[in-house]
Amino acid sequence: MTPDRERLAERLRTLGEREGLALEGERWKRLGQYVALLSRWGERMNLTSLDRGGRGLGRLVIEPLLAARHVPPGAAAMLDVGSGGGSPAIPMKIGRPELLLRMVESRARKAAFLRHAVRELELSGVEVENCRYEALAERPGMRDSQDVITVRGVRVDDAVGGLRGFLKPGGRVLAFRSAGQSGFASDAEGASAGETRVALGETGSELVVVRKPGPL
Repeated sequence: MTPDRERLAERLRTLGEREGLALEGERWKRLGQYVALLSRWGERMNLTSLDRGGRGLGRLVIEPLLAARHVPPGAAAMLDVGSGGGSPAIPMKIGRPELLLRMVESRARKAAFLRHAVRELELSGVEVENCRYEALAERPGMRDSQDVITVRGVRVDDAVGGLRGFLKPGGRVLAFRSAGQSGFASDAEGASAGETRVALGETGSELVVVRKPGPL
């Protein structure tokens, strides 16, 4: 049975306020609707670690909202690579609606879910690309076009090495690292001077922020 989105919204608000997050009530409702969509589609396909009891809300929703604090002022364009079920990208978009979001997902069924979620949540300024990011890099106008790139479960050195060409000077890679996850380098070529690490609330996860040299 799919959890009720109103109850989910209240639970998310409680979790968020515990972390010092203050959002308008309508945004909590939209986040609850997003989690309800994940739960419903998750019964048919492997989208996330969210189970029927609602565990994983902190990782799926609260962590991205906390990470949105590290999106620089004035940022306009965000690229999310390997979007899967839409976290962290969709919660960050709801928290920072002014961002133009492009989600890249190579698996067709998951890309279909992302498009459905964008329609159901009535999110504007969002595109879903059903391809690998390497194919996206070949398109005219993509180089030096993004203020923020988000990735989850990817080595920081791999992420920066493969994705920094998308970033504007001064742009940032926000890499989500789960508790106990290893393999995050501190010497990513060309960006190590701008790397910082931030704890993400009570989950034990960490956000690695890597800044590309230059002004934003």
